[in-house]
Amino acid sequence: MHKYTNLLFGLMLFAACNSSTQEQSATQDEAQAEATTYQTAGSIERISEKLNDIVPPDAQLEILAEGYEWTEGPVWIPQGNYLLYSDIPPNSIFKWKEGEGASLFLKPSGFTGENFDGREPGSNGLILDDQGRLVLCQHGDRRIARMTAPLDNPSPEFETIVDSYQGKRLNSPNDLAYLSNGDLYFTDPPYGLPGGADSEAKELDFQGVYRYSEENDELILLTDELSRPNGIGFSPNGETLYVANSDPERAIWMAYDLTETGDIENGRVFYDATEKTATEKGLPDGFVVHSGGYLFATGPGGVWIFSPEGEHLGTLKTGQATANCIFNADESVLYITADMYLMRIVLKGEAS
Repeated sequence: MHKYTNLLFGLMLFAACNSSTQEQSATQDEAQAEATTYQTAGSIERISEKLNDIVPPDAQLEILAEGYEWTEGPVWIPQGNYLLYSDIPPNSIFKWKEGEGASLFLKPSGFTGENFDGREPGSNGLILDDQGRLVLCQHGDRRIARMTAPLDNPSPEFETIVDSYQGKRLNSPNDLAYLSNGDLYFTDPPYGLPGGADSEAKELDFQGVYRYSEENDELILLTDELSRPNGIGFSPNGETLYVANSDPERAIWMAYDLTETGDIENGRVFYDATEKTATEKGLPDGFVVHSGGYLFATGPGGVWIFSPEGEHLGTLKTGQATANCIFNADESVLYITADMYLMRIVLKGEAS
């Protein structure tokens, strides 16, 4: 009886020490995060007082990491509390985590062949599927693919999800979004092709916006009317599809109603920023939709913030050509990929 009492006491003591060690480690991580200070940059243009309900008056843009060639496609990984983002020219994905900083996550990320003859071989848009697996828009391989390796042990091992339309290779898938029913929507401009729209390798004579049903292996062309379809996403209720058009001659965001079958109708210009392209760096590119319906959309000058009705509330002026952005899990932080930088700004979280 005595030896079992000693064993039980030892187990209790071990558990208590282990819990104490974990708590101490967590406290040290929190202290390290709080002690880290970052260089600030840019400014906030407040056009409407409504912006104060989303972006605190004292909020500042912080530079978390730098030295990249062209950052894009950020995705928040909630199970690890870290960010993944593409650096397209060097064919790489990087990871950033509070207290650890930035590190190389995956290379190659978008071109798995040899001798790429172009400027943008890497991955662009990144997203997690319903099983938490990483799905990538791969410029160089001209496809949307899934990494088959686990996130905690990444490796450039991919399986193709979709790479052609009616027997012709896609241009270079750029950005993507899942609808709640599992259908994958994506844009396919020519930016990853050597020579862009004039590339001899281009097989389609248009730039498409698509819907793909993996269950039925069916790819539907939704529209070929946009010259440079780029960022893509849905309203919180899943009834509206937004698409950015990164053409300096028609720098717009489009809105479409989604039908019961997942197709689009009633296309209209959500906002036109063409006149700003002459004086500000950047074009309509990637964006993220807030649970309150607000669009945080990269465009000329930085990140434009729109109300659900299309009112321009203000701009996070990064000072760089800005490519994309994403929230953390509770929408209290916006992460921004801006040319050579990874940036962030603290928000008020879920807005009413």
